[in-house]
Amino acid sequence: MIPEPALQPCNDERTARPGLPPELPSKWSWATLGKVALFINGDRGANYPKQSDYVGNGVAFVNTGHIEPSGRLALERMQYISRASFDRLRSGKLMQGDIVYCLRGSTIGKTARVDFAEGAIASSLVIIRSKADISQDFLYYFLAGPFGQRFVKQLDNGSAQPNLSVAAISKYPVPLPPLSEQRAIASILGALDDKIELSRRMNETLEALARALFQDWFADATQDDLPEGWRMGKLRDCCERVENGGTPSRNVPDYWQPQEVPWLTSGEVRQKIVAATENFISRAGLENSSAKLWQKETTVVALYGATAGQVTLLGSEMCSNQACCALIPKPGWRFYVYLHTSSSIQALEQQVRGSAQQNLSQQIVADLPTLLPDEHTIAKFDSVVAPFIERWICNLFESCTLAALRDALLPKLLSGELRVPAAAKLAEARA
Repeated sequence: MIPEPALQPCNDERTARPGLPPELPSKWSWATLGKVALFINGDRGANYPKQSDYVGNGVAFVNTGHIEPSGRLALERMQYISRASFDRLRSGKLMQGDIVYCLRGSTIGKTARVDFAEGAIASSLVIIRSKADISQDFLYYFLAGPFGQRFVKQLDNGSAQPNLSVAAISKYPVPLPPLSEQRAIASILGALDDKIELSRRMNETLEALARALFQDWFADATQDDLPEGWRMGKLRDCCERVENGGTPSRNVPDYWQPQEVPWLTSGEVRQKIVAATENFISRAGLENSSAKLWQKETTVVALYGATAGQVTLLGSEMCSNQACCALIPKPGWRFYVYLHTSSSIQALEQQVRGSAQQNLSQQIVADLPTLLPDEHTIAKFDSVVAPFIERWICNLFESCTLAALRDALLPKLLSGELRVPAAAKLAEARA
């Protein structure tokens, strides 16, 4: 068990509050999270759902894997328990608007809001529900933002299975504006999140249209009845080349600074399209390693570890580590390669080898059986599907811009450094 933080009472002005302002604006006050919120643990007793309680269509049962970095709960990956199992639970039942907060494991501090009417939580989570006259959305932004996350890092001792207690998080100091200002702050940040969510839903539609076109054009073709000029081949036949990425030497600081070239890791290949990476290398690192600069709209497959077989499309020019391989498409084949390969994830995953370290080889990916339409059909398909995928990529970049604006405003608003009228003008001007 990680020791609880040695936080002093919040009315003590000498208290150290990492990253928080020493003084608050007029009419603001300090509180502890425990003073402004209720904590509801999951039911960890005999009523905890067993494997036989999971069903295809039932009541949502939320675990840490469902919490996305955006603070959204991924319904497309959600697990469900039977109504009878849900009714047996004595605690841990969700209401719309609740905050779910991760207490254990490598993802402690992950935070999300619930946007459905009913559900329950796994034992690794706790429900945080605001008390009267406290904005639930304001609490969410505090916990998900840099101030709340700094306290998590204080308590993370780097162990294999770090964990928090409700007693520990209840001592987090919270800068508390009047309720009207809490709501105004949450409204500004929420409006940006709403735009990001709208873009995400639009992208779901664009993806569905692109995949429907792919299925309509090519899914019914069989090896015994191919149109003239079509044939069966391998994925490499659609590509100018198939190649792995590389990693610059960690012993040469100049290869990693300045941060000039986006550098993709295999974990990021979980995204269907990658618009931005967490890591970067320098131009010197690119030129003096086996890393290669891959163009926008290149398809990339993860080769190693938990993401082996996953597929993404590059939304911009970037390079990658050696745990990924790129399918450099022939002219006109960019979207066919992506849609075919990403429709073949299950086939790729079935080729994964190894026990301790799951992996694919570049050759296995390159040899994936692939329908090869004639060049005229491919060119026509590319022109038809391009508007959908290009709009999808554009939306991702717009969402990145909105997220960056939200992340810049959040700490300034929650500390009182930037007041609501000025922040509203900034959000309106830049969003």
